[in-house]
Amino acid sequence: MSLTRRRFLLSGLVGGAALASGAAARRPPGDAGTRDEGYLTLPGVRPPNLRARRLGRTAEGLLFLAPFRGTGAADALIVDDTGEPVWIHRSDRLITDVRVQSHDGRPVLTYWEGDRKEGGHGEGVGVVLGQDYRRVAEVRAGDGVHGDLHEFTLTDRGTALVIAYPEVTADLRPIGGPRRGRVLDGRIQEIDVATGRILLDWSALDHLDITETRTALPEKGGAAFDPIHINSVQDDGDALLVSARNTCALYRIDRRTGAVRWRLGGRRGDFALGKGAAFAWQHDARRRPDGMITLFDNHIGTVGDGPSRGIVLAVDETARRATLVREYADGTTYGQYMGNVQILPDGNAVVGWGSTPKLTEFAADGTPVLEITGLGDGSYRSYRSPWTGRPEARPAVVARPLDAGRMRVHASWNGATEVAAWRFLTGAARLTQAAIVRRTGFETAVTLPRAENAAAEALAADGTVLGRSP
Repeated sequence: MSLTRRRFLLSGLVGGAALASGAAARRPPGDAGTRDEGYLTLPGVRPPNLRARRLGRTAEGLLFLAPFRGTGAADALIVDDTGEPVWIHRSDRLITDVRVQSHDGRPVLTYWEGDRKEGGHGEGVGVVLGQDYRRVAEVRAGDGVHGDLHEFTLTDRGTALVIAYPEVTADLRPIGGPRRGRVLDGRIQEIDVATGRILLDWSALDHLDITETRTALPEKGGAAFDPIHINSVQDDGDALLVSARNTCALYRIDRRTGAVRWRLGGRRGDFALGKGAAFAWQHDARRRPDGMITLFDNHIGTVGDGPSRGIVLAVDETARRATLVREYADGTTYGQYMGNVQILPDGNAVVGWGSTPKLTEFAADGTPVLEITGLGDGSYRSYRSPWTGRPEARPAVVARPLDAGRMRVHASWNGATEVAAWRFLTGAARLTQAAIVRRTGFETAVTLPRAENAAAEALAADGTVLGRSP
């Protein structure tokens, strides 16, 4: 439905209601539902207070974020272009990589959930939610290792690609370490989602030389050494495309033999890099349908070494040459760790700046069209995707008394993406319509004459009732 059509229908819907459409946004003196107090219909959760700056035409869809602890509001978010939440999820564990993927031919919401470990990795599971936000599946790594926070990618074969960081011993003498040093391996597994069976299990230390690392050995008695630090893996035909932060290289891995077909970047790179194509400490390497590769070039090991950027590389595997096609950067933003690039169907691109708590959407020519800041302590990745959420749970409603025989009624429906307006009903034994107001954000409120009972109906733009609160 077009925006014009939606506005026409909604205008007709609200026009005959008992309350003017703008009244829901005005808070009367003494209104209990303050931003400091939090959402009344979602107890214990405060608005995330994201700050949005729209500069041009954005692509279709909603934005998917996983702010590291710091917002005081959420661990996983779906928001609109104004930074207003559509879905808020709290967890006692760390959440990363919230995004839309496909499972069994249907869109699903996925993320990783678990515990963060020393050294920037984690131990947890991949979670798959249906459009009603119920858990469809949980995916765990096998063979005694734990799925890491850096990747949870579903394939069209009903499988998932995951990473693990088990601690092992390795000979570190070639780089000045002990013969039996404590080392984190980089394992890549392909897991059958339905059965949990391991279909592929690849070890970085079995195929990469320890001298490829670009990171220094830890002090004696410190944490286990992390020489590789795999942070993304993607299907690439009969191979896997792998990004390893601590070697500053991408690898194309033969699925059958596990051998490295080529290295892009790093100490032993097989490609000549054209002007501006060099990268370092990168994240989120993705092969595009046209053969080009995108990645987030963190470019820095410590803050101050240089600004980060998203880049698109043309990779000629015959001539062994990589050329910079496009970059997305503002010249001032630093992402010391984390980060991603997502090229959208209309040519726009979303760049998540990782440890810098913001995302930027760029037009195809590299011009910023949207900036959202305030993402807690950063978001591992940030995405934009179409998504239709129809929660299994019912809408929530809370009424609070005011003075002079009035009450303030609040309504929300966490995760519902099609709500255009709310119909508020009041009464005693029998409820009747008291007002219809436009949805004004995650939680919409209206002042009404005090009544014994209140309920709220979520309405689509054409007036269809989508759901009703208790």
